[in-house]
Amino acid sequence: MSIVDGEVSITLLSPVATIISLLLLTFRVRMLQGPYGSLDRDRPLIRVPFTSFAVGTVLLPLTGFISCIFISLLYHFEDSTYTHCQVSNYLPSISAAISRVPERYIWRCCIGLHSAPRYLTTAAYFSFYYGRFAKRLPELLLSGLALLCSLAENTGLLLLTYVASTETYNVHKNGFIVFIASSLLHMLITCRLWYVIRKHYVNPEEITSYRWKVRLFVFNVGCCLAAAYFFRRHNKFCEAGIYTLFAFFEYLVVFSNMAFHMTVFWDFGSKEVIVATPPEDKRY
Repeated sequence: MSIVDGEVSITLLSPVATIISLLLLTFRVRMLQGPYGSLDRDRPLIRVPFTSFAVGTVLLPLTGFISCIFISLLYHFEDSTYTHCQVSNYLPSISAAISRVPERYIWRCCIGLHSAPRYLTTAAYFSFYYGRFAKRLPELLLSGLALLCSLAENTGLLLLTYVASTETYNVHKNGFIVFIASSLLHMLITCRLWYVIRKHYVNPEEITSYRWKVRLFVFNVGCCLAAAYFFRRHNKFCEAGIYTLFAFFEYLVVFSNMAFHMTVFWDFGSKEVIVATPPEDKRY
């Protein structure tokens, strides 16, 4: 096959050479026609309702967490419930539940997969706040702080996940502190921002979202205080069953944190996550 001045001539060649020639001809025709038609170009490649996106994001750590607790109780009960006090204990702490095999890999896989959507949701919230508070400097500054807290929360979670307490305890401990502190601050700022939104807008879904955010924040703070109390009491008095209560309230802290992030279901219920080619007359 040869192409001369736009004319195509085909001669008998070996099968391999013929196939290569046909591929080159197809490539040339495709280049002349463009990469794809205008209709295909404008059609979204991926289109997912934000509600489905949010549910999938939260289900990853929820499924991983429940699986790790169940496997620890079923196969590693003695090791995962052991403490330095050597008293009766019936539930593993979160750190103990995710530090053994295969629990460690299940948890890391789930948290790793959910972290990218979490960062994307963080950016979506900041864009949403910026649109609402562009002319309100105090709320705009709080929106920026909420962005930083959300990034720190997700990063702290990744740190405590990928550095187990049995590997480097101080790094794991600091990651946990960053996660809890930034999580509580993020919840507080978010409640304040949505309080302002509720005062100036009458969207029923936004009002419902605000109310659940406040409830879950108060519940989360209460569980954090209860977990800290039982943890300190266990270390000081070494009473049987106290560490179990610590672990139980620690679970509630995690569940309420997930539920708080799940309120995105109301915040962006009408939105979609789309991957598409932007129009040629726009630049992003």
